[in-house]
Amino acid sequence: MDVFNNLILGFSVALTPMNLLYCLIGVLLGTLVGVLPGIGALATIAMLLPITFKLPPVTSLIMLAGIYYGAQYGGSTTSILVNIPGEATSVVTCLDGYAMARQGRAGPALSIAALGSFFAGCVATVIIVLFGPPLAEVALKFGQAEYFSLMVLGLVGSVVLARGSLLKAFAMVFLGLLLGLVGTDVYTGTPRFNFGIYELADGIGFVTIGMGLFGFAEIIANLEQKEKREVFTSNLQRLMPTRADLKASWRAVLRGTAVGSLLGILPGGGALLGSYASYAVEKKVAADPSRFGRGAIEGVAGPESANNAGAQTSFIPLLSLGIPGNAVMALMLGAIMIQGIAPGPQVVTEQPELFWGLIASMWIGNLMLVVLNLPLIGIWVRLLTVPYRVLYPAILLFCCIGVYSTNNSRVDVVLAAGFGVLGIIFLKLGCEPAPLMLAFILGPMMEEALRRAMLLSHGNPAIFFTRPISLAFLLSAAFLLVLIIAPTLRRKREEVF
Repeated sequence: MDVFNNLILGFSVALTPMNLLYCLIGVLLGTLVGVLPGIGALATIAMLLPITFKLPPVTSLIMLAGIYYGAQYGGSTTSILVNIPGEATSVVTCLDGYAMARQGRAGPALSIAALGSFFAGCVATVIIVLFGPPLAEVALKFGQAEYFSLMVLGLVGSVVLARGSLLKAFAMVFLGLLLGLVGTDVYTGTPRFNFGIYELADGIGFVTIGMGLFGFAEIIANLEQKEKREVFTSNLQRLMPTRADLKASWRAVLRGTAVGSLLGILPGGGALLGSYASYAVEKKVAADPSRFGRGAIEGVAGPESANNAGAQTSFIPLLSLGIPGNAVMALMLGAIMIQGIAPGPQVVTEQPELFWGLIASMWIGNLMLVVLNLPLIGIWVRLLTVPYRVLYPAILLFCCIGVYSTNNSRVDVVLAAGFGVLGIIFLKLGCEPAPLMLAFILGPMMEEALRRAMLLSHGNPAIFFTRPISLAFLLSAAFLLVLIIAPTLRRKREEVF
């Protein structure tokens, strides 16, 4: 009965004209950045964070969440029609989606992607309703030692699930933690690691790092790509899948939803891992695996359902524990903190309109995406013809305006450009920047939890091992590290990523 009353509260918040408008803006922007390759939800959320300063907390989060899960819808369009993933989560959709488009079946592929995403998004929202509040109640019993150990587990998870070399992923985490130390010591008020630059007294802004590593770097990297794109738009008027298509894909949608929902909750997981895992599962259970890569509709239905489910269940650790599971959730955590709200399990009890309003908006946003995406497919196709030489300078301009408007500081723009160059170097070296961003956001929180725990224990580190929950988190982190160091599992990981 409490859940029913809370959902009524959530829909009363989400259905206000202002929140409906910003939900619509969010899902449209998300679809747009998903359709246009090389931009991405992460860079867009980083760019739009300054706009949220003047908005109510629930309104700003509804818009940013809409951008995130909306981008999962849009990414499938370019994957199917152009063989270019608009989002990293849609890479595997290219394999069978583009093959279907070449066979004149782009319409059914787009429809199955949209319908599967809608179903997965709705189920994932139900999972948040069922598991979010109970998890928050458990987290209210956490002390500083438990929070520190949980964040250690989250960072280890981000390393294990990051693409590329384990050593490079660890290096990214340590670099992120070091960057998080820049600023002023909370307890002593002493400046540290700011090299005498007054503007760094409050530390490096996460908008600055996010915009540089994911905005500037992605745009510069995409300049190396060829402009010529072959768009398959034939038979787009026949959008509805046949009965045979539905029969072949409904099990894939269910499996993708289950896989994506589970992996979205894990630290370091989310939409990307879900889509890869779902494709591997579909290929494994198929009677004829050789069909995959040649236009198997299950290769579209499974991953597209998984990435949307993973995108939405990744809100569970953020909303219930105050711990981001991936780089996008780290930016969402920053948006919550900017609004003056202390992240953590108390949000569920102290800010019920924020928690339940955001959940209700996800159902509304998913419905908006289905209603809008298929009828507007012609517009999204036309956007694919916009030359990048026109698009990218405009995006860079908006990025610079967004970075500057955060603190009205030219130093932030210069730093963002520097991180953009660093991001390009990371791409060339095969380093995944997402663990860096996650460590940068969690670093100050980890430091505060560590120092408070040590104060409470009078300097005795045994507090982390004598408290059962804290010990369980640390043992889980150690178990993950031992597993991934094992040669067989390391090879499997390299095959997946």
